[in-house]
Amino acid sequence: MDVVVIFGPPAVGKMTVGMALAESTGYRLMHNHMTLELVHNFFEFDDPEFWPLVREIREKLFSAIKDSNLPGLIYTFVWALDRDRDRESIENYCSAIGVSINDVKFVELTADQDTRLLRNKTELRLAEKKSKNDLEKSEANLLDFDQKHQMNTENDFIFSNHLKIDNTNLSPQQTAQRIVRHFGISK
Repeated sequence: MDVVVIFGPPAVGKMTVGMALAESTGYRLMHNHMTLELVHNFFEFDDPEFWPLVREIREKLFSAIKDSNLPGLIYTFVWALDRDRDRESIENYCSAIGVSINDVKFVELTADQDTRLLRNKTELRLAEKKSKNDLEKSEANLLDFDQKHQMNTENDFIFSNHLKIDNTNLSPQQTAQRIVRHFGISK
């Protein structure tokens, strides 16, 4: 199975690019908030049950996908590159899917902070990610992540199958087409 991981800082456009890529490839999209929002219905982000439950649900879902006949999977992820546990999560998810991490197509999105602050308020984002509807809290989280973590690479990504795109001035469809061309993905 073909696996594309789209990562980058909050509100960079991972989900919308993933949607456009799914439409152009026939791959299925699992954006990270699909599980976050499910668990958030019962627990807060800082509750001790929250993150272990999110990881367990994702791993079980990926394990079930491994045995499916899906042509490909797109997964979006906010990856704090300075945290080992984020890298370990990606490695565990790939293992659950049954693919080598070296075969994953990694797409890194980057956009300036002003653009991301505007995207943080879009109708689609707020509809798909209910936990982002508290805009003051969501914006503070975005700024906090930018300040505390390395959210984009500096030409030092640890895996070779990698494409970095500044999508500040690109539509999701334009970004998806760059991904398709770069990796030679066909529908």
